[in-house]
Amino acid sequence: MYPPPDGQTPGYPETSQPRYVKVRLPHATPVVTYTLLGITVAVFLVQLVTEFVLGYDLASAIGLKVNELIISGQVWRLITPMFLHGTILHIGFNMYALFALGPALEGYYGHGRFLALYLLSGFAGNVVSFLFSANPSLGASTAIFGLIGAEAIFLYRNRSILGAQAQRALGNVIFILVINMVLGLSPGIDFWGHIGGLLGGTFFAWFAGPQFRVEGGYLDPQLVDERDQTSALIFGILDFAIFAALAAMKILRGY
Repeated sequence: MYPPPDGQTPGYPETSQPRYVKVRLPHATPVVTYTLLGITVAVFLVQLVTEFVLGYDLASAIGLKVNELIISGQVWRLITPMFLHGTILHIGFNMYALFALGPALEGYYGHGRFLALYLLSGFAGNVVSFLFSANPSLGASTAIFGLIGAEAIFLYRNRSILGAQAQRALGNVIFILVINMVLGLSPGIDFWGHIGGLLGGTFFAWFAGPQFRVEGGYLDPQLVDERDQTSALIFGILDFAIFAALAAMKILRGY
């Protein structure tokens, strides 16, 4: 919401009390969020079935982040780990986070830009894990941390429109982020993957995420996104290129 101009202005009745109008934030059916949920759950079912039938997890064997295999040329392992999970609790936590964060962000970003945010975050997280951790890893938490960073950036960049609720929500997001970062220091958790996902998602959100302004009269205010699809494409490519270059340097060194 936003206040009308002070004083007597055509179209604004004179009043001694500040008046506000509600501006409806963009929303859309979160088809990308639901599709990502469906794909991830389907992959986990494949993991369970192949482990039961074959005696080993075929999907993880093909897609787990394993540094030596990435260096040998299996670079798809910088993408595929975000669709793999180790336990029901693991996938349950990550899919709950995607379900909680995804629909609103997809409404603000639009379908294509939200998909780019998710994939870039997951990719960046796996790259940073590849650079700084020798341990195999898997999980959507790389992408989830990118969504958390994007949520914080959205609230900050649009605080003038969202008003006091933005400050409260931003405080909650930062608190959740800090708690998860501390938990990420526990053994068996890919802390570097979380850091990378946060960096990749935050970079994209800062330069290509929605930044709204209010247009129209007091009776019919509308939000207009100042970020066009071209800027999203440019910074999406730049985001990918930065982390791809970092991964390529390590691959070329061979260790």
